[in-house]
Amino acid sequence: MQSQDSQPKYAKLNIGGSLFYTTIGTLTKHDTMLKAMFSGRMKVLTDTEGWVLIDRCGKHFNSVLNFLRDEHVALPNKTHEIAELLAEAKFYLISPLIEACQQALRLRQCKIEPQCCIPLVSTSADLSQLITSSSKPVVKLLINRHNNKYSYTSASDDNLLKNIELFDKLSLRFGSRFLFIKDVSGSSEICCWSYFGLATKVAEVCCTSIVYATDKKHTKVDFPEARIYEECLNLMLYENRTEPDQELMQATSWRGAVSGVSSAYGSDDEEERNRIVLRKRLVL
Repeated sequence: MQSQDSQPKYAKLNIGGSLFYTTIGTLTKHDTMLKAMFSGRMKVLTDTEGWVLIDRCGKHFNSVLNFLRDEHVALPNKTHEIAELLAEAKFYLISPLIEACQQALRLRQCKIEPQCCIPLVSTSADLSQLITSSSKPVVKLLINRHNNKYSYTSASDDNLLKNIELFDKLSLRFGSRFLFIKDVSGSSEICCWSYFGLATKVAEVCCTSIVYATDKKHTKVDFPEARIYEECLNLMLYENRTEPDQELMQATSWRGAVSGVSSAYGSDDEEERNRIVLRKRLVL
């Protein structure tokens, strides 16, 4: 017959309202505060039903027990949960678990997380699919540096790089609100910004023009920074909408981007009327 002393001894723990049932052997396996508590070196608080009360959150105590049993445990995926487990390991004075959590946090701090992802399209089919499936307004920059049909003016290269740099800055700033797309499909254009709301083009800023010299044609690349910013601000009117608004479409296409007319400004009265509509929509 097996003696009473050989019977396993169990402990009932109430960790912040979460109940755990484990062996004294697990709790005293390593030199921790739990070993001091359940080996008689520390006084413990027990309720009338024999549950040992520990004033800690029980969210990660399963991980603590598994580490005591196996000397390793799968750490949480989220950084803040690893930090929470680290706090519990420090409370229970479990040195190997403390080191494991600290090492995991150091590795995560060194890891570079991308702030935004910009799709690169080379076909009109891929571009159309991205625009129609996006729930966000779309900003597209068409870049064809290889399109060397005509010679460039002296400042064109610098202006082309400025357009690309501004696109990258805008994508970092508004990446959570807009879908930014780089378009490198074959086109006669070299640098052109396009803006889409509800899968419809609402504005366009073409940055290239042809300059006729005495001997040949030259391609001029501009950097209309103010217009690019303005159209981005106008595009915010299309956020959180599910259907087109005709008054909104007309107001944001005052340069003729939707109707296909020339991009030159209209009369002063019409321009001011459209600006009033835009301001009213932004307030709403």
